[in-house]
Amino acid sequence: MVTLCSGCTLCLKDCTFAFLVTNPKPPPVTTVTGLPLALRLLRLHPCRPTSSTSDKTRRYLLPSLTMSSTAGASAPSSSSNCATTTSEDADTLRRNRILSSTLYFDVPVSKVCNPKAPIIYSTSYDISFLGIEKLHPFDSSKWGRICQFLIENGVLEKTHIVEPLEATKDDLLVVHSESYLKSLKSSLNVSIITEVPPVALFPNCIVQKKVLYPFRKQVGGTILAAKLAKERGCAINVGGGFHHCCANRGGGFCAYADISLCIHYAFIRLNISRVMIIDLDAHQGNGHEKDFSDDRRVYILDMYNPYIYPLDYEARRYIDQPVEVPSGTTTDEYLMKLDEALEVAGNAFDPQLVIYNAGTDILDGDPLGRLRISPNGVAIRDEKVFRFAHDKNIPLVMLTSGGYMKSSAKVIADSIINLSKKSLITMGGTPRTN
Repeated sequence: MVTLCSGCTLCLKDCTFAFLVTNPKPPPVTTVTGLPLALRLLRLHPCRPTSSTSDKTRRYLLPSLTMSSTAGASAPSSSSNCATTTSEDADTLRRNRILSSTLYFDVPVSKVCNPKAPIIYSTSYDISFLGIEKLHPFDSSKWGRICQFLIENGVLEKTHIVEPLEATKDDLLVVHSESYLKSLKSSLNVSIITEVPPVALFPNCIVQKKVLYPFRKQVGGTILAAKLAKERGCAINVGGGFHHCCANRGGGFCAYADISLCIHYAFIRLNISRVMIIDLDAHQGNGHEKDFSDDRRVYILDMYNPYIYPLDYEARRYIDQPVEVPSGTTTDEYLMKLDEALEVAGNAFDPQLVIYNAGTDILDGDPLGRLRISPNGVAIRDEKVFRFAHDKNIPLVMLTSGGYMKSSAKVIADSIINLSKKSLITMGGTPRTN
């Protein structure tokens, strides 16, 4: 028996070690003598990780270091070889789909009045479906109203908004399975995902046009935003942030996994290998958490209310840095937790791109978020995240995500104006004064 730390002993015979590493490229540990020291320093029992250690963090651990000699290890089985080949084929197909996509296109600086902070939006984002969209608490005209507020304030010209392309089936297959996309041809399934039961009564061709097409346009906007952010420092997709959708399942008004798609496109087209998701929507981002459950290239900071939808305990195991903000959390407490979280994240991971999911359902009075953050608190929150990326010279994509009050659109617009005033983004116009 070997003593690792006070009160902790471990048998070295036939044990598999797991070594917690915070560096994305951990130093090699190959000797028996080196392991106990490292484990003692970390105070982590290798066979019994602490309850606060996420499953995804465990995947950062050194894989299967055993004390038995590897000299007599058996050769890989034919089934494992087959699985490897299948995985390589899937990766090649994904890469080819990304490289052949038209969602990345050049936007001339002359077209964009605010070259340092492109605003991405299309009138197709807004959902209008015989009024039944109002049966869901989400404001499905929020996206257009944000731009209208910015235009009225003088910081944005309508002619300088960047309009994205619609994500095609091939684009979506980069992340989604054929079976999932096929399931969206059922109006009943779409009604369940959007949480609007009457949608099930309409022919699917109408549902595709009135509901899913706007979502696919927003997916195109999120994917394009990463390209523009790398070129110009940051980009704001006025829509997107469908963080409840993963590769094979939608929900919570999220039909497509735009965040996951955006990241996979960035890996291939932008030659990026490290991405940080900062998800500050009130709801847990269980979609992207499942999609990147075992991907060390993606670091997830999720600050969410643990007592509301989706209550996805499996996905919580894949969050690198969970920060729980229970119902009733006030502005000061929230911002203090955010400061601490950003400091930890900055020390733990060195991203080449930040995806900021900036939901406004944290607002005081939001019926679903149940937090008590003031409009000014939202602006300060956004400012902190933009400054985090700005100070480290990291490109940032902002998505507006959830928000279930009519006031959300004005709060988002005011926050963008504040970012401009603080010189964290460069807008083309000059804000009007009252």
